[in-house]
Formats: sequence, C-alpha cells, structure tokens
Amino acid sequence: MNKLLIIPIVTAIFLLIDWYVWQAVRVSFQNTSQNVQNGAKYIFWGVSAITIVGMWLYNFTNPDWLGKSLRTWIMVGVFMNYFSKIFVILFLLIDDLGRLVRWVIAKVQGVLASPVASNIEATPISRSEFLMKTAVVAGTIPAVAMTWGILSGAHDYRVRKVKLALKNLPKEFEGLTIAQISDIHSGSFFNKVAVKGGIEMLLNQKPDMVFFTGDLVNNKASEVQEYIDIFSKIKAPLGVFSTLGNHDYGDYVQWASPAAKAQNLKDLNRAHKVLGWDVLNDENRFIEQNGEKLAIIGVQNISGQARFHTYGDLSKAVQGTDEAAVKLLLSHDPTHWDSEVNKKFKDIDVMFSGHTHGTQFGITVGDVTWSPAQYAYKQWAGLYEEGNQKLYVNRGYGYIGYPGRVGMPPEITLFELKRA
Repeated sequence: MNKLLIIPIVTAIFLLIDWYVWQAVRVSFQNTSQNVQNGAKYIFWGVSAITIVGMWLYNFTNPDWLGKSLRTWIMVGVFMNYFSKIFVILFLLIDDLGRLVRWVIAKVQGVLASPVASNIEATPISRSEFLMKTAVVAGTIPAVAMTWGILSGAHDYRVRKVKLALKNLPKEFEGLTIAQISDIHSGSFFNKVAVKGGIEMLLNQKPDMVFFTGDLVNNKASEVQEYIDIFSKIKAPLGVFSTLGNHDYGDYVQWASPAAKAQNLKDLNRAHKVLGWDVLNDENRFIEQNGEKLAIIGVQNISGQARFHTYGDLSKAVQGTDEAAVKLLLSHDPTHWDSEVNKKFKDIDVMFSGHTHGTQFGITVGDVTWSPAQYAYKQWAGLYEEGNQKLYVNRGYGYIGYPGRVGMPPEITLFELKRA
C-alpha cells in the first residue's frame, strides 16, 4: 500500500491514542497548580508532535539527508512512545469497561434507587487516583525499562561459560576452549568504546579458537568499515572461524540492480578476510593434534522457516570430514538443527548458532528465564541436547531495531571441551 495512504492513517491512529491517554494524564494533574498542568500538557503534546513529525520525515525525505543514525533514533522514539501508551490504554479500558458495566446495571435496576448504585457511590478509589496509580505507572515502567535497556543493557556484555562433554572427543582436545560471538549487527552500534570493551572481555578469556556465527551487518557490507579496527583484534592460536547469517546477504534493502547486491555479498566476504576471519561458505577446516582431527564446518544461512532464505548446502560442507573424530558446525539459524542436522547428519557433535537475540528482552526469576523468543523458536538461547548431539544458541553480541536489551544481555560464550 502507498505511503501517502498508510502514513496519514497511522498518524490518525496515533493522535487517537494520544487523545485517549491524555484524558488520563489530564485527570492525574487536575489537583495540581495551573503551571504544572500547563507543563504536563506542553510536554505530552510536544513529545507526540516531535514523534509524528519524525515519522513523516523518516518516510518522505531522502534517507541520506537524515542519516542512518537519526533515522534509527526516530523509529526508536516512535516505538517507545506508543508502545508505552499501549500499557496505559489497557488499564484505562479495563477501568472504563468496568464503569460502563456498572452504569448499565444501575440503569437496569433503577439507577440511584438500587443497591448497586449505592455501592458505586461508595467506591473508595476515585477515577483520578486509579489513573495515577495504575495507568500512568503502567506506561512509565516500559518507557523507563526501554530507556535503561539502551543506556546500559545494549553493551552489558556477559561471559557465559559452558562445558561440552563429547562422547568421541580424543584426549588431545581435552580442555580446548572456544569463544563464540554472534549477530554483531555493526550497522546498529552507537557506542564504539563500549563495543571495544566487549571485545577486550572476549580476548581476556584467552580462547584457543573463536567462532562467529553470522550477521556481521544489518544490510550492507559498508556498515562494518568503522569497526574493522575493533573486530580485527579478535585473534586465537587455532584460528577465528566465521559464517554468514540472514542479514549478510542484503535481502532487506532495495538494490539498484542484482549486480549491486551480488557485489555487496562479495564485499561482505572480503570484510571477513580483512578482519582475519576464516569465513566458511559450505566449507570445512581441520584442527589436528598428534594425528587426531577435529573438523570445523561452516554453512551459509540455512533456515527451517520459510520467511528466511536458505543459501547453504550442508552436504557440500561436510565433504571430506569423515576422518574427523569430532565435528563442530557453525550454522547461523537454530531452526536448521531440527530441519536437517539432527535428522540427516547424526555425526555432527555440536552445532553453534545465533539469530534469535533472545528478542533482546527477557525476564529471569531464579533459574527460569522467559522471553518472547520462545514462542517463535523451539531452541532460542542456551544449550540443547538430543542423543549425543548438542546445539548451542548464542544470545548475540549486538542488536537490531531497538538499540538496547532488557533482561537479555549481549553474550560472549566460552566453551570448554570435555570427554564424556
């Protein structure tokens, strides 16, 4: 549908939301001074006006005029503003529907003469108090959480240590360590110093190998150029191995021609090499110790979901690896595990993935973590096992869309190989 039709409709919906939420804010400030009431009005409608104007600029101006960073923050502002107001609306609707039901009952039973009406009059919580304590707070909490997720959560890197007990692991590889990062999304970064700090945290673990499991950029290979000096510092004695993710193919941006898109992919692969990473596009490498071999296998993006393109060929990638005692697979999308790996390739010991980001949002209570990701992916974060095979889903190093993380910190995983 044409933007000239969609954007006015969306604007009308946003203004309707603003009007409804403003009724709650207005009542909440009705017992304050006129200056405070005016201040609340100017702030509320000022934020809404800036948000809506930003949305129009985003959609009807040249992207180069606004710049990538400003366009990103405009959409973040739109999302945070109206996502928070949804929570206010939910509480207001509950209150208004309850009042409507009580009003109808009162009318049916004789209005003021009925016992129901008497109960209504005796309700201890007034409308303004209800709005102050529920609706306004309900809208404030997600706004504060998302703001904190940008300021602190986006780069709150955590090292997760995982021991992988493998049945066929030769003693020569006992204790070998592997660091994994995934989903860098360099086009989203806004704090270069913090990004560098995360890489230093990885290097302090002194891993024997490093795996990167896809999505170096959001759309274009050029996005990583500003961060070449940071990510090229990732080194390990036995090598740094990488593979591609769904965002690396440029599928989510319009290109001037198919040739331009193909060139972008070439540039992306070249960027991996400039970084000093051994990118595995349906290929494999051997790590050898005292005659024993461990195979590192990498595939281009393969997904078990129709909405993501499949480019890889695992049958091609594993060719010549029969002599390896252990096979480790780098495959970006965890749905590849159930769609092919644990059905047709039983000799792959561990698959390393990313892709989900844990939706960059979660809530942890004790040992239990909830995230919306679990409704979209059977395997969405952490270690999964089936028979002698294992899958690990990394929560991601970067972010996309919303430039933050709430309860789902960016992850650096450190694996230690053990003999089962």
